[in-house]
Amino acid sequence: MLLDTGIPERFHDYLGALGISPLTAKMGIVFREMTVERMVATMPVAGNEQNAGLLHGGAHLVLAETLGSIAAVLHTRGEKPVVGIEISATHHRGITEGIVTGTCTPIHLGGTLTTHEIVMTDEAGKRLSTAKITNMILDPSRR
Repeated sequence: MLLDTGIPERFHDYLGALGISPLTAKMGIVFREMTVERMVATMPVAGNEQNAGLLHGGAHLVLAETLGSIAAVLHTRGEKPVVGIEISATHHRGITEGIVTGTCTPIHLGGTLTTHEIVMTDEAGKRLSTAKITNMILDPSRR
């Protein structure tokens, strides 16, 4: 499943027992770029709509949380577990078809907290939503 989502083999050991969330696969999220400084993934609108035909607001958040959480894992080089403690989003415009691209960049990369901004755009580069996620880096000896 990891190879199908575009995650390079060098990061497979970072991602724990499941590798990637089954929800990530169900949503059709594919990683295009993965570095500590910038993470990019795409997701189809098809299959992720709400009942009015628009991309579901929760789908925006799934893409954002997936990107932000894995970016936090990369920051720790997979050496410490991370958990999301806050996420928020502003929806700027709707989309009914095509591919959404999420671009994640760090705001803060600390020893106990990371904060990332994730911008979702359509295929023309128009901003659809902006999300922010904060992850806590756990001390593995306290688990």
